[in-house]
Formats: sequence, C-alpha cells, structure tokens
Amino acid sequence: MKKQKILVVGSSNTDMVVQTRHLPRPGETVLGGTFLMNPGGKGANQAVAAVRLGGDTTFICKTGNDMFGRQALQQFRDEGIDTEFMLADDHNASGVALIVVDDAAENTIVVASGANAHLTADDLRRADEAIRRSDIVLMQLETPIPTIEYVAAEAKRLGKRVVLNPAPACALPPELLDGLFLITPNETEAELLAGIPVTDPDSARRAADKLLSLGIANVVVTLGSKGALVHNASQSVIVPAHKVKAVDTTAAGDVFNGALVVALAEGRSLVEAAEFAARAAAISVTRIGAQASAPYRKELE
Repeated sequence: MKKQKILVVGSSNTDMVVQTRHLPRPGETVLGGTFLMNPGGKGANQAVAAVRLGGDTTFICKTGNDMFGRQALQQFRDEGIDTEFMLADDHNASGVALIVVDDAAENTIVVASGANAHLTADDLRRADEAIRRSDIVLMQLETPIPTIEYVAAEAKRLGKRVVLNPAPACALPPELLDGLFLITPNETEAELLAGIPVTDPDSARRAADKLLSLGIANVVVTLGSKGALVHNASQSVIVPAHKVKAVDTTAAGDVFNGALVVALAEGRSLVEAAEFAARAAAISVTRIGAQASAPYRKELE
C-alpha cells in the first residue's frame, strides 16, 4: 500500500524551559536549575514527530518575520518537512511558551501565541492545494477555531481523514466534531467535551461513547500511565503504556499524535497505530524538550 500524505496544521513556538525541584505555587518564587530554549508548539511538535517516524509530512503554520520564525523555518526544512505553505507575519511576533518542569517530570506551561493567533481561514483558503494533496489532516487547538473549522470542513468535503487533537482543552462547535475520522483527547479534554468525569478506563469509555454520538467515527483517549483507550462502534481496547523513567512529559501527547497518524498513513489498524504511538511517546518522556524528545523510526524498531 502506498504511504499516504500527512498534513499538519497548527502552531509553532519557541519553548523557554526551566527545570526546578517543584512547581511554584501562586505568589511563590522558586530557584530553578538548567535553562533550555527549544523549538516547540503543538503543531510543530506533531509535524516533527511524524516526519522523524517516516511520515510524508507537510506543515502549515504562521510565525513572525523574526529570528524565531526564521530559525523554525530552517529547522523544519532540515527535518525534511514540506514547508511550501508556511506563512510569515510582518505584524506579530512568533509564538513563545514558558515552561517549568519539576523533578517528577510534571510541567506548567504558559503560551504567548503571537502569530499563531493570526493563522486565518483566508490563509488556509490560499493553501487549499495542501489540503487537496493530503490524505490525513492533523490539527490541534493552538490556532483560531474558525481556521480549524474551515480546514476540517474542506478536508471532510474532499474525503480526507481528519484527526483532531483537542488540546489545549476548550469547548468546540458541534459542526467541527461531526464527521471527524478521529479525536484524541486526554482525560481532561475528554471530560470537557463529553461532560463526563474521566478517572479510569470505564469512565473513559462512557465519555468516548458520548463523543461517538456527536458524529465522530473513532476516539482515542490517552490515559497517561494507564495507556490509551481505542474506542469506536465495533471495538473498545486499552493499549497499555510502556513503563519508563520519565524526565519530561512536555510533548508526549504531541509525539503520540504524530506517531499515530504515521501508522494510519501506512495502513495500520487503529489499535496497531495506538501501539506504535505508545512506543514513541514512551521514548519521548525519557528526554528533555519538546521536538528534541521526538524519536526516530529506527529507535522504535
């Protein structure tokens, strides 16, 4: 089977990361340790994960016409990502994320979206060729919802498989959800979208059933150390997580999603794709950084 083309539409940020013993409480100042500056952004993380794992990957984002934006463009090209449809914004700075990571590998993140917040539906109308060329379209929620709605509607109209990683969590219009091939929430995101508290695999199944009732064909709920629930009308399977020593969970979900669409593009079943994605995510949490943590195909094999 010919490998299908992946289109990722989303955000690109520069991550500024500080490691510290514990996350600060409101009003508390904590002395940190190592400072790192890494490329990030959910869209960019997922695109880099996909291309490193062998995916034929195009990425659409909007950066500032600044140092961070130019560095990101060059880095994507070096990774082998198709950047033909990337955009530079002369009026807004590139996005940045401020990240604190503690000794337990937990993190807090604050994002200044910058140019990401100005990736418009008109921008994507001018990049319709990218949607037409693709077979699978992967998106997240760090760019404006009307833009995501436009891409999803156009991709669905053209018969493409649309995968939505609904992060960061927010309420979504029913029209966006209806007709999605796949949605990949974590426990918090599944709870917000379904209105059902998610604390274990059984409650995850109830939330996934609610999402199916909204017109979504498949649901994968990521459950952290408990694995991932693969759920649709014909099956409900828990894919176990791999036990590793985690040092930074910052981009684990992004690596999972990038790996998932690569496996789907290769013709694997959804359960097989989730197993592939779980291996990739397990490797990623053993490393510091967002895109820097994404593994290469040879590491999984």
